[in-house]
Amino acid sequence: MQPISTVLHPTDFSNASADAFVHALKIALVAKAMLYILHVPSGGDDDVMAFPHVRDTLARWGLMEADEPPQAVEARLGMRVAKVDLEPQAPEDGVRRFIAEHKPDLMVLATEARQGVARWLHGSVAEKLARATTAPTLFVPAKGRTFVDQMRGEVRLHHVLIPIDQRPKPAAAVGFAMGLAHLLAGMSAEERLLHIGKEPPRIARHNEPDRVLPVALRKGDVVKAIIDTANDWPADLIAMATAGHRSVFDLIRGSTTEQVLRQAPCPVLAVPVG
Repeated sequence: MQPISTVLHPTDFSNASADAFVHALKIALVAKAMLYILHVPSGGDDDVMAFPHVRDTLARWGLMEADEPPQAVEARLGMRVAKVDLEPQAPEDGVRRFIAEHKPDLMVLATEARQGVARWLHGSVAEKLARATTAPTLFVPAKGRTFVDQMRGEVRLHHVLIPIDQRPKPAAAVGFAMGLAHLLAGMSAEERLLHIGKEPPRIARHNEPDRVLPVALRKGDVVKAIIDTANDWPADLIAMATAGHRSVFDLIRGSTTEQVLRQAPCPVLAVPVG
């Protein structure tokens, strides 16, 4: 996995964003990356004072004091944080420009249970913003299992479910997903590759090219099989490959990934692959 140096967390300050924020913060903290917290106006009475309190959260996790200066975050923890409030404009335009200028390595978004992406990404905003990035995107549900504890910052990421098929080629997505899992949780994170059908693709271990990873086989409806497996195992993260020549959102609308996203009991990582 390529190092994660920039994490982008767009937020509209909705309740759905709380878990997504701590996931973005934890990833940036462990990766010692730049975290951009981008306020996306929703057209309502958003309160800029509701920007997530990074130092308060880090203090709650026992990593620093809440009254330390902002510079202490980088000096003590090796990560940087920038809070950006978009000026009044069409949200999709502002976010698209920001992504084009900063090219994040990972985007972290909140989702509302069974309703896809949180309210600021509904409708035409989602369609326009969708074309702005091909970076891997972590979707964190407002309701359901999450793998970063808000109060303590502890990571519970033991089971990573990775549905695979012949196309898009899944090896890069497997590598990124497990690289992220091992970064956060060490080698205790375990992958389970799942193929719905009879002939799964062959994927070698990244550190042992001569050894092929085992693949679990299931029959029936693809989405149901993925969700059932995620519930039965149970999965802490579902990682899915998407075709890299278009953006993540272009591929999830109306796709298997979108249907999984709406029903997933845990976060979903969409990884574009070429």
